[in-house]
Amino acid sequence: MKCPCDPSRLYENCCKKVHQHIFLATTAEQLMRSRYSAFVLGNIAFLKESCHSSIRPKNKEAQQIENWTNSVNWIKLVVLHSMEGLNKDSTGAVAFKAFYIENNNVEMIYENSRFCKENGHWVYRGIQGE
Repeated sequence: MKCPCDPSRLYENCCKKVHQHIFLATTAEQLMRSRYSAFVLGNIAFLKESCHSSIRPKNKEAQQIENWTNSVNWIKLVVLHSMEGLNKDSTGAVAFKAFYIENNNVEMIYENSRFCKENGHWVYRGIQGE
């Protein structure tokens, strides 16, 4: 199976590793890519695990995320740029566009996501500017 975050790579050699062991995400961009793949695959457990503890979705919110992500058809991810977020850093940001089809319309999410390290691994912290 091709990896949702980068169809030129196999899922088993890309995001699957991070989905199984979050500590293998060595950069903020790698975690962001694995989160996109988790949305595509409906891997809500990973989406919860990869959120900072202060914003981690609770059961009802997680169910709403799962319902939504399973109701759309994901098209592709385009990473625009990353700031910091390397292995040596403790924070970082990744700007991206995620394209999907919902109600027969092509939609796009543009986000500049913030990341930080918590408990020794990268986690999603929210949207830049919020």
